[in-house]
Amino acid sequence: MNTTETFRLAFKAILANKTRSFLTMLGIMIGVLSVILLTSLVSGLKTSITSQIAGLGSNLIYVIPGKIGGGRGPGGTQVDKLTVRNSTALKLGLGNQASVCPAVQKVSNIYYFNKSSKEATVIGVEANYPDIIQSVKISQGRFFNNSESQAGQKVVVIGQTVLKNLFPDGSALNREIKVDNLKYKVIGVLEARGSIFGADQDNTVVIPLVSAQRQFGITNLTTIFIDAKTPENVDNIKKKVGEILAKSLSTDDFSVVDQAQTLSTINQITGVLTLGLGGIAAISLLVGGIGIMNIMLVSVTERTREIGLRKALGARPKDIRNQFLIEAITLSGLGGLMGIILGILSSWAINPIIQTTITWWAIVLSFAFSMFVGVIFGVAPALRASRLNPIESLRYE
Repeated sequence: MNTTETFRLAFKAILANKTRSFLTMLGIMIGVLSVILLTSLVSGLKTSITSQIAGLGSNLIYVIPGKIGGGRGPGGTQVDKLTVRNSTALKLGLGNQASVCPAVQKVSNIYYFNKSSKEATVIGVEANYPDIIQSVKISQGRFFNNSESQAGQKVVVIGQTVLKNLFPDGSALNREIKVDNLKYKVIGVLEARGSIFGADQDNTVVIPLVSAQRQFGITNLTTIFIDAKTPENVDNIKKKVGEILAKSLSTDDFSVVDQAQTLSTINQITGVLTLGLGGIAAISLLVGGIGIMNIMLVSVTERTREIGLRKALGARPKDIRNQFLIEAITLSGLGGLMGIILGILSSWAINPIIQTTITWWAIVLSFAFSMFVGVIFGVAPALRASRLNPIESLRYE
């Protein structure tokens, strides 16, 4: 029996039981769909975060409390020791090589009469904040100036989510809102920044650092932002920052991080997520493979007389084996192709809600794995069929 005839018989057997064949492919379809959809979600998340971090500026350096990677042991504590004094020391030490902006952060409710924006992020910074964080841009009004910042005046710049929640008509300038229980005058509105790691960056209000420290009783800083004047000088600035802070703080009290380190950390996190979620989705492929093997074993039993008759007419064991193996691979391959189509369509469908990025390697890998599953789980039924005794098969009822 030639190869063409073997393929023809295999396809004929699949088409003879359309419903059963579809249900057999379903497990593979779901597995491939899951792999593509989950990896596209993680890749989309990575792309979104990377673009937002890159939008902050390639020269940006952060100083944050505590030691990165040090962790907190059982019963241990981590004390935030960064202060305005440290920020001032950096300004003096770095001079015109970099701009420095200390910042504090607090979560509060924002009110305007009977309207509110719950759990908004209140950021207390100095007037040079928009110059350092490039993604912070003003769409209406202005940012507060040096005199307002140093005097701790009750002025505020609000994000787009706060604007929508408190002022549906879009008119917020010169109105007074309450940050917790204190009134602030709205002098500006930020451009939309979107979400990162599920956190709405537009549910934000920015007030002078002195005002935030007075209102919330905060003495220590959450972050110190540093903008190196040139990208080539980032490493030198990082080294100098560490030397300046080490004069008054332990090296375990702070960490100096640049954008490259941040992106590297994000890549590591998304890499682990991709492997973990992809592995979970691949379990569906294994389940689908077991389904293929079970159905093919049932098919062998049902077609015992047919196998006996074909052997009696001269079909060789390898012809019988190849036919059943081709059936298993075909079912798996068709399931993989349908899964790829559904995975791509699903990714496109949810892209307007959650950013997704379809990766070619996920498509290739999931389809290759589905074919591999078809071969592995099709071998046992194919071998069983090829080893049937023709005389006993013809007597089978």
